[in-house]
Amino acid sequence: MKAHDGMYIDGAWRPAAGRDAIAVVNPVDEQVIARVPAGTAEDVDAAVRAARAALPGWAATAPAGRAARIAALRDVLVARKDEIAATVTAELGAPLPFSQLVHAGVPVLVAGSYAELAASYAFEEKVGNSTVYAEPVGVVGAITPWNYPLHQIVAKVAPALAAGCTVVLKPAEDTPLTAQLFAEAVDEAGVPAGVFNLVTGLGPVAGQALAEHDGVDLVSFTGSTAVGRRIGATAGAAVKRVALELGGKSANVILPSADLAKAVGVGVANVMGNSGQTCSAWTRMLVHTSQYDEAVALAAEAAAKYGDRIGPLVNAKQRARVRGYIEKGVAEGARLVAGGAEAPREQGYFVSPTVFADVTPEMTIAQEEIFGPVVSLIRYEDEDDALRIANGTVYGLAGAVWAGDDAEAVAFARRMDTGQVDINGGRFNPLAPFGGYKQSGVGRELGSHGLAEYLQTKSLQF
Repeated sequence: MKAHDGMYIDGAWRPAAGRDAIAVVNPVDEQVIARVPAGTAEDVDAAVRAARAALPGWAATAPAGRAARIAALRDVLVARKDEIAATVTAELGAPLPFSQLVHAGVPVLVAGSYAELAASYAFEEKVGNSTVYAEPVGVVGAITPWNYPLHQIVAKVAPALAAGCTVVLKPAEDTPLTAQLFAEAVDEAGVPAGVFNLVTGLGPVAGQALAEHDGVDLVSFTGSTAVGRRIGATAGAAVKRVALELGGKSANVILPSADLAKAVGVGVANVMGNSGQTCSAWTRMLVHTSQYDEAVALAAEAAAKYGDRIGPLVNAKQRARVRGYIEKGVAEGARLVAGGAEAPREQGYFVSPTVFADVTPEMTIAQEEIFGPVVSLIRYEDEDDALRIANGTVYGLAGAVWAGDDAEAVAFARRMDTGQVDINGGRFNPLAPFGGYKQSGVGRELGSHGLAEYLQTKSLQF
């Protein structure tokens, strides 16, 4: 798509307040493919003012009317799925088949789920002699990351619109073209002017201005835990609500009764998807000591198959970060059995699919989020030991448990300090709440729990 040179504010593309621009780089060949305006506090203010002006009318729109607009947005996303996939591939570097299936496909499911929820949700209920109303929280400042550029936008904007909120979106500076395409889709779907607004820009400028703006009632942020802390502190000072989806260091626990080959193969595939740039990736594979050597061999074999199948990392900084973690793993005594820090190609921000064995729970690569195609295999002695290791990080976003039967896996999963756990390869559910324990965040996304983040309650007593 051709990049817009302005901001989408109050239902139209408007010139940016400043002249600075952000270069969009294709991670495969490191070439600049577009430039978008770098938004300022003035742009953010204009967008928030438009959102506030549109709020009364949108909040008063019947749920069925809001549902109809979200359904229309879903239909536009379906009609433009090929363009979406090509755009994500160009600015993120994801292989086209993955972009078609995941980056373009999943947001359609999520948007569709909120079209249905907007029409069926109980925005009013009787509780004794009271009537309790679920009302929109107000203007939402949505700040989204680059790793799933459209999914993260839809997962915030769709429930906000369903709730009756209006939105100002500040997308990641690495993937703004997808956000501009989404703004076009909103316009085409007939969403009223001012209900959705887009400001592209840098996090410390436009993102900070959005988080701090007095006209924003809730900040929904997905990104690093460090930035999430700053946003939480800013919102706390203003007694402003936040929804924070932050980092992860998810455990893939393989119990002795599990199908080892399947659990290892699916576990490696889970990490390699999106080149490892997934906050919920199962980057720690926990295997019983009696099966450990076999699991290491299986993981190395599985990773080798991804050498030419995964895309690059998003930018040079992210590539350097991941390679630094790989070097750190070697320095701390972990054993490389696949991949490594050496560049697999002369051009592009690529990192080889990497597997570490002999990883101990206290190593840096077992504690910190790497955000790249790196799997760490950790041995355990018994279930209590496995649980201690699984719960032994500051994160608790996602995970997996494999066992000979679901009941055994569920019993273990119920003891994990984790927001979402897949049992024996459970399928993605767009209605299931997503979010973490501990430093993985505050609040939930997707389904009715995600909708509730954008609502506040009022009770009338009779």
